[in-house]
Amino acid sequence: MSELAEALAGLNEDYVTKIVQRKVTAGEDPECILAELRQGMDIVGARHKKGEYFLGELVFSGEIFKNAMKTIEPRLAKNQSGKEQVKLVLGTVKGDIHNIGKDIVGNLLKIAGFDVYDLGIDVPKNAFVKKLKETDAAILGMSGLLTPSFEAMKETVEALKTAGLRYKVKVIVGGGIVTELVRKHCGADAWTDDGIKGVEICRAWAQEMKK
Repeated sequence: MSELAEALAGLNEDYVTKIVQRKVTAGEDPECILAELRQGMDIVGARHKKGEYFLGELVFSGEIFKNAMKTIEPRLAKNQSGKEQVKLVLGTVKGDIHNIGKDIVGNLLKIAGFDVYDLGIDVPKNAFVKKLKETDAAILGMSGLLTPSFEAMKETVEALKTAGLRYKVKVIVGGGIVTELVRKHCGADAWTDDGIKGVEICRAWAQEMKK
């Protein structure tokens, strides 16, 4: 484990900032710095899975990562120009205004290298369809914490079929009360009640898409 990854995994915000600044000043490859930051976040995710870290640590680690990214992003943009990222549209469905889980997953997906288009909360089906068409995104993530959200998710999947998009868009639904039965009801490809697991599913899809 690199020094930077260990500092991030240990939630040592000041030390992460110091290491990143030192590496940037020394002219190190920003993609290598990013890789170390992601390694640290992977460790945070593993600790969360084991029950060693909880929601607060997950949120805090994401904030540390975002602050570190502000330092390397200008240099990273030059290195990554022309490189294709897997695009993902995300949002909490119509009738639901819960955003904490969605926001955490959105940050984790960005950290994992996805190009995330977050539509926010209370998103109608047509807005999802419109953004998928505009961006040509390959993945749709829908969040909901209320039982009525399940119908909104199902209606959105049906709208994708009507628009001729369903065959080329992977759909994942998530939320604290989402289950396999909900996935089947909605017609989604996958479900999750855990942000880390959701990112792993999307990563697997992204790898398949790049083959």
